[in-house]
Amino acid sequence: MSDRALQDAVIRAIVDAPFRASPEWRDRKLVDPDRLERYARFVARHFYHERIVHFFKYSRALARVTGRRPEAVPRDPAFDAFLPGAVLGSRATARLVAGLVTAYVRDGGPYPAIPYLDDLLAYEEAMMVVEAGPRVWRDGTEPKGAGSGEQYPPARVEGTAFLELGHDLPAVLPQLLQPWTEVPRAPVRATRLLVARSRHGRVAVVRPDESTARVLQLADGTRTADELARVAGLGPGDLDAALQGLFELGAVRFSAGS
Repeated sequence: MSDRALQDAVIRAIVDAPFRASPEWRDRKLVDPDRLERYARFVARHFYHERIVHFFKYSRALARVTGRRPEAVPRDPAFDAFLPGAVLGSRATARLVAGLVTAYVRDGGPYPAIPYLDDLLAYEEAMMVVEAGPRVWRDGTEPKGAGSGEQYPPARVEGTAFLELGHDLPAVLPQLLQPWTEVPRAPVRATRLLVARSRHGRVAVVRPDESTARVLQLADGTRTADELARVAGLGPGDLDAALQGLFELGAVRFSAGS
């Protein structure tokens, strides 16, 4: 085994608990398994502590009302319980950790002063889950864009999320991070948000119009652009605009590798 291959195997063992427990790794007997396990759990706690602080910053700002600081979750026994199956950076593990955080914050309630808390937790959870997963770090190829819709039927990118909320969260989020004495209010208004991540890991949140939302819901990788336009009831120009916007967000792709 080359030095590079050895290094990659050790790194994988640190971040991938199922691999760490597998005969493929254990039979190599490269390091003491107990010491590696302790170190791997240390890394996992720090890795998810940083992500929780970042993605649940609004719930953190409300901790003086809820009494629940999201970043306390990595020290909770429930966090330890899922570590044997954790793969750091994966979407599945991000979903589990985000679920632990939302349950922890919500279970301290009810919080009459924060009627939009469920919406807020759903938003923060979606942000953390959408950000996770593999990404392109270096890429010399040009991804196929909206003009490829005939040759490569557009498909919704895995992980892209729609949120249907009862409050206008974008209107209140900036206020939560500013000094306040009374909990900022969020307008009671049906709000649809689209959360998507580019191939390189940039997460964006937009308010999709009806045409864009309809195109994304119908883009299943089986319809060409013409077929999609007919089903969605859009003209070619409107469809191209919707697909281009979704492509730039990272919400649709035009080939298996784009």
